Amino acid sequence: MLKRLLTLAMCLCLTFGLGGNVIAVESDGIDVIVNNAVIELDVPVQVEGQTTFVSYWPVVRSLYPDAQAVWQNGQAVVTAAGLELTIQPGRPYLVANGRYLYMPQGTRSLGGTIQVPSRVLAAALGANVSWDPVGQDVVFTAGMGPITSGSAVYQEDVLYWLSHIIYAESGNQSLEGKIAVGNVVLNRVASSKFPNTVYEVIFQRNQFTPVSNGTIYATPTEECVIAAKLCLDGANTAGNALYFINPRYSPNSWASRNRPYVATIGAHAFYA
Repeated sequence: MLKRLLTLAMCLCLTFGLGGNVIAVESDGIDVIVNNAVIELDVPVQVEGQTTFVSYWPVVRSLYPDAQAVWQNGQAVVTAAGLELTIQPGRPYLVANGRYLYMPQGTRSLGGTIQVPSRVLAAALGANVSWDPVGQDVVFTAGMGPITSGSAVYQEDVLYWLSHIIYAESGNQSLEGKIAVGNVVLNRVASSKFPNTVYEVIFQRNQFTPVSNGTIYATPTEECVIAAKLCLDGANTAGNALYFINPRYSPNSWASRNRPYVATIGAHAFYA
């Protein structure tokens, strides 16, 4: 009953936060369960909107008893059998076995402890996570092992061309804007209206200016490569957009006149 009251109070705080803003709320009423056992947390769970932030280390240690963690170059580095995980406060992604997993909400810090979104942490650890509405608990269950490595998942040619078009079209944009451009390319691959490979989508006639002016061949920056990896691992900032334009240079484009508007991110407007 106490946990239910605490959770209700937390939800009310989230709904009626100061100025109507959603705020992070600590709750001692939420337990974290790993493989049917409640684990001891160094700091309480935090909830912000639809995201539950948990301390990464108690969960890692419970799923991987051999794990070790050190602090190097401003980030937490975790190693265990088959796992290498890095978490840097303030960075909107974590890296697990070379896979880039997007955390648009970033990390949280409480009492000097790094907290990450529970679903992203579970994906990195190859685990499942769910919310128990009866016990009001966050429940992790071990899977078959850590996340598959990036070298086994990211196809070399796909990563090559996706990172190149991201750089050519949005190299001067934010990470969010870079991801959005990658989303458009992958959305086209998935659409029956366009070719079904990244290369063919990019080189489809009269679609992307960098192909005609040659900038598609310029070497992408590290962040553009990261943006491509984030896209390939499911990061999405552009929804179902199939087109993007720069309104400054194309104020009366075909897309803006004929397609549903999705969002504006940096210099680009996106359309479905």
